[in-house]
Amino acid sequence: MSQLLSLLIVGLLAVAATGVAGGRKDQKKAGDCPQMKLKRQWGGKPARGLDYQVRPVPFVIIHHTVTGECNSFVQCAEILQGMQTYHQTELNYYDIGYNFLIGSDGLVYEGKGWGVTGAHTYGYNGNGTGIAFIGNFVDKLPPTAALKACKQLIECGVKLGELSEDYGLIGASQVISTQSPGLTLYNEIQEWPQWLSNP
Repeated sequence: MSQLLSLLIVGLLAVAATGVAGGRKDQKKAGDCPQMKLKRQWGGKPARGLDYQVRPVPFVIIHHTVTGECNSFVQCAEILQGMQTYHQTELNYYDIGYNFLIGSDGLVYEGKGWGVTGAHTYGYNGNGTGIAFIGNFVDKLPPTAALKACKQLIECGVKLGELSEDYGLIGASQVISTQSPGLTLYNEIQEWPQWLSNP
C-alpha cells in the first residue's frame, strides 16, 4: 500500500511539474505579445453570436477605421464603444467587425479576438484576421508605437499558433473596393514581412 501511495505521489508531482513548466511556456509566449486591452476592459458588449475559424489563420488584413484618432485609453474606449454599437445595430453584425484594433496610444484593443470570424473583408472574414488602426491614414502614418504594436501582435499570433507561419499580409484595398487602410499606411505595410503583392 505504501509503495502504491509513493507511486501516486511521484505521479502527481510529475503532473504538477509539467503544469508549472507549461505555465512558464505560456507566460513566455504571452510576454512576447503587445499590451492589450480586452473587450470587457474598454466597455465592449458581449458578441451576439460567434463563428469560429480554422486555425492557424492564413491571412492578416490591415484596415483603418476612418474615425478620429485616439491617444489615450479613455479616447480609444469611447470610439470603440460607438463603433461596436454602430456595427451591431446599424450593420447587424454579431460584434465589432475587426479582430483587433490599434490606437495611436500604442495599445492593442481586442475586438472579436483570435480565432473568431470577423466582418471586415468580404471573402477573407473566415480565413483572415482583421487588424484596424484607429483613425484615418490616407495622408499620414500611425505613430511608431502603433506600427510596432501591430507587428508584435502579428508575431504573437504566429507564436501562439493563431496565425500560419507563412501567413500572407494584405491591405483591405487589395481585395475589396475600399480605400482602407489608407494610401500612406498601405505603402508602409508593403515593406513588412510576408506582404503579398498579388493575393
